[in-house]
Order: sequence, then C-alpha cells, then structure tokens
Amino acid sequence: MTAPLILNGFGMNVVGHVSAGLWRHPRDQAHRYTTLDHWVKLARLLERGGFDGIFLADAVGHLDVYGGNADASLRTAAQSPVNDPLLLVSAMAAATEHLGFGITVSTTYEQPYLLARKFSTLDHLTKGRVAWNVVTSMLESAARNLGLGQQIDHDERYDRAQEFLEVSYKLWEGSWEEDAVVRDRARGIYTDPRKVHPIGHQGRWYQVPGAHLSEPSPQRTPVIYQAGTSPRGKQFAALNAEVVFVGGTNPALIRRNIEAIRAQAVALGRAPDAIKFITAVSVVAAATDAEAEEKYRDYLSYTSTEAALALFSAWTGVDWSVYPLDHPLENIETNASRSILAALSQVDAGRRWTVGGIAEYIGVGGIHPTLVGGPKKVADELEALAEAAGVDGFNLAYAISPGSFEEFVEFVVPELRARGRIKERPARPRTLRERFQGDGQRRLRDDHPGEAFRSLAASIARA
Repeated sequence: MTAPLILNGFGMNVVGHVSAGLWRHPRDQAHRYTTLDHWVKLARLLERGGFDGIFLADAVGHLDVYGGNADASLRTAAQSPVNDPLLLVSAMAAATEHLGFGITVSTTYEQPYLLARKFSTLDHLTKGRVAWNVVTSMLESAARNLGLGQQIDHDERYDRAQEFLEVSYKLWEGSWEEDAVVRDRARGIYTDPRKVHPIGHQGRWYQVPGAHLSEPSPQRTPVIYQAGTSPRGKQFAALNAEVVFVGGTNPALIRRNIEAIRAQAVALGRAPDAIKFITAVSVVAAATDAEAEEKYRDYLSYTSTEAALALFSAWTGVDWSVYPLDHPLENIETNASRSILAALSQVDAGRRWTVGGIAEYIGVGGIHPTLVGGPKKVADELEALAEAAGVDGFNLAYAISPGSFEEFVEFVVPELRARGRIKERPARPRTLRERFQGDGQRRLRDDHPGEAFRSLAASIARA
C-alpha cells in the first residue's frame, strides 16, 4: 500500500525566506507578512490542500556575515527584517482544525521555565497541534545582541540544549499529575496542590526548583522537531526528535544521514519507526511542463546574487564577499554550521563549483532541490526523491508567496491524492503527534526518553 507523504508548508515570518530576491516579483505577496490576514489565508490554503502543517523557521540575529555587516541582507530582504513566529500561531489555529504548527525556537537564548509555558499555552489553544523545532542558533549577531561576547562553541550549544530539554520534559511530563485539575465547584478547588510537584532541577546551566506554571495540555510535550546533521546534531536528534529535518540536495547523502540517526536512536532504546524524516524541496508547478519551465525562467530573472550570497554567508559563517564570483568553492569548516558546505560538495561531484555558481544555484529554492513541471512530473519526482533519500515527506519552500503554495495545491495535490500520497482527512481533528504516530498517540511514545520524566521521582533522580 502506498504510504502518504508528510507535507509541511515551509516559511518564515519574513519577506524573503530561501529564494533570493524574489520578493520583487509582481505576484509575490510576502511583504504582507506583517498582517494576520496573510498568515490566516496561508493556513487555510494549506489545510485545504491536505498539508500536515506549516514549518516556521526563525533567526534571532541579522545576517551580517556577508561584507561584515547587515547591509546586503537588509537591502535585499534576505531574511531581514524578521518577526517572531510564535505569535502567528493562535490566529492560524483559530482559522483551521487540522493543520499543525512547527515553530523554531532556540535553546541558546530562551529559558526553559518560560518557554515551557509558551508551548503549553499554544498546545492548549491549538488543541494539540504544536511542534517545537529545537535549534541552538548559529548567528554570531544573535550571540552579541543577546548577552554573549561571542557564539558558544557548536558542541557546547548542544550540551546546553540537552539540559534545556530535560528541564522542559520535567515541567511538561512530571510536574502536574494527570488528575491534578479537579474543577470542583462545590468544594471550591480547581487544582489539587498535592498533585502539582516542584521539579527541583539543579544542573550545569539551569536551576529550576519550582513547578510548571501551566496545567497539562493535550500533548503535554509538543512534537519535537530537530534539524542538524553534524555528529553532535545527529546524537541530539537520535535521543530527542520525533521528526528530523534533513536538508541537502544529494539523496544518497540524505539517506546516509537518516540511517545514521536511526541507528543511534535504536541503540538508545527507541524503535526504528520512532522518528519521521523530512527534507525540503521547492516546487514550480503549472498545468503543463512547458508552462512550469516558462514560469521558472521568469523567476530566475528576479533573483539577486547579493541576496543569495548574504544567505549563503550566514548559513556557512564565511564572508563570500571577499571572493570573486569565479572563485572555487572551498569546504571550510566553521562554528556556525558544519553540514551545509559538506552537503553542497555532494550536489554534483563533477562540477567545479564557484561562488557565483552557488549564488545562481540557490536563487530559487535555496540549497534545496527545485522541482519544475506539471502535476505528473512533479509527483513522479517527489516520489522518486522520497524513495531515493528514504524520507517520509517534505517541507515545501516557496519561490513566491502564496503563489507557489496555491499552484502546488491546484496542480500537484490532486495528482498526489490520486496516488494515495495525501493523508485522508480524519473524521475528527487529531493532535499533531497522532498525525505522525497514529490515532491515540497523543503523548510521547513509551520509548521516548522524555517519557521517563512522567514520574516526578524519576525526574528528580536524574537531575
């Protein structure tokens, strides 16, 4: 039987996300990102198209690596300006019943006690449709503006993130017993205080003695997303993630990363199917292949080399403005990201990549594959990519917004539905975890390490 694909709309609370300069296209409406109407309409569109969710990226610093300042990113709207993704979710949730919301929040610049309350609140308001994309942040500008002299070392960021999650698990899973809220009007008791427990966490980076502020939400712990394929990132994903976003353009490399994470997860006692894997694609769709190709050429005419290199410099931690456009691309390891440069070297082993060539390549769709065609061609290529890479689904990035999503829903979704690749809408709304793990699986699976913290005694013992 053909398995449905996970489908997320991939966006960011910005004008320009991963496509460089396309905000200038006359049909692009991403400049309306500051209005709720823009996001509500997008949420309704994705729900109508059978998408599982919307995956919202984020950054908490200016892209200021290229040229040593933020001028290029500001001038070309390359992920600047950027607004908070968390604040979009309530409005989108009120306008939908089934769509999930994966929200990127960095552990490096938050406090677990307060962030746990934010996610519990959103999980209540969405009736269990929230996920947290756990990141550690890679921008030096974020570190400087948020109280650090410089970026924390890559592996140490993950060590901090692991403790951050352990505190969060204690708050979500162990602090409030299932029947703590009694709502007894006759006795005047809303919550039984004997069943709300301080977590007593004393760790290397965090000291959280008290109890969680929020009563248990439908999922308790939001679905845990993670992205990152460095050795430390894979270890972190294997232990914590329920959905892993594996970027890249080479299906064989994506599959190797997936197999490595899955093997580590199994070694840690998790089941082979405990983690779902997704990758990103951009799709330029139309009624026919020829029309899609014409549309793609039109998009290319609006791309910006400066915007592309501002993005690429931020992603790699390398100031590519000091290199001429014909300079060969070098595999430079940086503290910002150890995986992007390595992945790009796998795109085309026979190609002599240059700085200008990379800028052209990522102009439409960023560093992810861009599929161009009519319904059958795109559906064929999505299925082939899923098979070759071993992924369970895709984050669908846009060239223009909301046009790319509208065209995907109009042209590609009917073809995917006919092939059994879009999940049938359930009779009742389900939590996001149920969409991924099956009906009835509202809470963390028994093989997830966070499950151990359901017992407060176990939580304190591990502190």
